[in-house]
Amino acid sequence: MLALKTTWTLSAAFITLALAACGGEKAAPAAASAASGASAVSVDAEKKEIKIGTTAGDFGDMVKESIKPILEKQGYQVTLTEFSDYVTPNQALAEGAIDVNVFQHKPYLDSFKAEHKLDLTEAFQVPTAPLGLYPGKATALDAVKAGSTVSAPNDPSNFARALVMLNELGWIKLKDGVDPLKASKADIAENPKNIKIVEMEAANLPRSRQDVDFAIVNGNYAISSGMKLTEALYQEPSYAYVNWGALRTADMKSKWAQDVINAYKSDEFKKYALDRFKGYKYPAEWNIPANGASGSSAAASAPAAASAASASK
Repeated sequence: MLALKTTWTLSAAFITLALAACGGEKAAPAAASAASGASAVSVDAEKKEIKIGTTAGDFGDMVKESIKPILEKQGYQVTLTEFSDYVTPNQALAEGAIDVNVFQHKPYLDSFKAEHKLDLTEAFQVPTAPLGLYPGKATALDAVKAGSTVSAPNDPSNFARALVMLNELGWIKLKDGVDPLKASKADIAENPKNIKIVEMEAANLPRSRQDVDFAIVNGNYAISSGMKLTEALYQEPSYAYVNWGALRTADMKSKWAQDVINAYKSDEFKKYALDRFKGYKYPAEWNIPANGASGSSAAASAPAAASAASASK
């Protein structure tokens, strides 16, 4: 059974049934058309319930505070499921337990759906809190020393981002030509400061700060734990990791899916997001740079990024 946190109470039996579903809506009885003379060409009622899944925190808040009201004004019923990991949301989407998920960047989606043979498609970008290097026991970049400890997310995609960040800072050196989306410990060519990288579940990174010198924390977990983006000592400059909302490929052209996409692209959502999520990286089509990112000054003084990192932008 999939482990998830919902905004409503569900019995275990209902969850099991939901996960076994294929995402299709049952056909509604044909409307009586004799009086109007209409032809009953279609007996499928238009889909009016949309189930959105996100990780806990900012993406869920976007649904509750903006997207849900926008869609409800169009007559939809919107339910939100908040997941506590990066695996379940794609499985739940593929199995039909939810209709849309919002939690991942494209490199992760591409890798996950290829590995698990899932027919999912990225549909729209969402404002995303960037990955950042935050103070732990050390409070400044120049406090790094021989043997400093840095906690980092342990899933391959985000760990690769962490390595690229450490490379940009000059704390490690990656091998020439390494794929920045797939970098691993084996790709570290030099580690002059003997940096000790402590891998752990992304959700545990905020709490790790008391035990390590620095922590590389995913933006959503930083926000949900009460951290401020402006506390970051450095933020990744790449826009390759602005997150996407995903749908089943077969649903992409449906009316309800287009309404979801349009809600996330609407001026109403954009205005809300710019006010509510300052310091985030925004969808590329908005043409708005992240603001309030304290990492910008650090970026200017950090060593130039490796050519591999530049290729990921």
